[in-house]
Amino acid sequence: MKIILVAAAVLILIAIVIVAIGAMLPVQHVASRSAALAASPETVWRLITDVDGFPKWRPEVKSVERLPDRDGRAVWVEDTSSGRITLAVDRAEPPRLLVLRIADPDLPFGGAWTYELSPDGSRTVLRITENGEVYNPVFRFVSRFVFGHEGTIAGYLAALERRTSSAGASHGL
Repeated sequence: MKIILVAAAVLILIAIVIVAIGAMLPVQHVASRSAALAASPETVWRLITDVDGFPKWRPEVKSVERLPDRDGRAVWVEDTSSGRITLAVDRAEPPRLLVLRIADPDLPFGGAWTYELSPDGSRTVLRITENGEVYNPVFRFVSRFVFGHEGTIAGYLAALERRTSSAGASHGL
């Protein structure tokens, strides 16, 4: 019985520490990564703006549901392995700049992703910058110390690199 009480006390202490550290972290963060992709800016642009095609190359996206445009800009819901996320285009300057925003105020996180495409010979350098907000202190702790703020960006870029690799390009990109 004493072991169970000690174990419970340790778990409660760990939970308190996680909440305390999370509460001390800033709500807002900025994370950025880039990758050189084996495709032209126009090809990369088509991939990152073809919302209906996301499930074909982004493994975490199960499906996409289009919503009515807002102010003439695309809005959709991604059904992902982490849940449903509503996204909206804030700004689009093809094929060099795209800004997406999380458009669901009920989520425990929010923010925007900025995609900057630059030609580099026959390749494209894509820089993604996340200006994120994590409202819940436990999620802030997990986002910072477990997944890392750049984790989602890294996964996205890895999937895009696979899609634009020479094997992917030979299959009709």
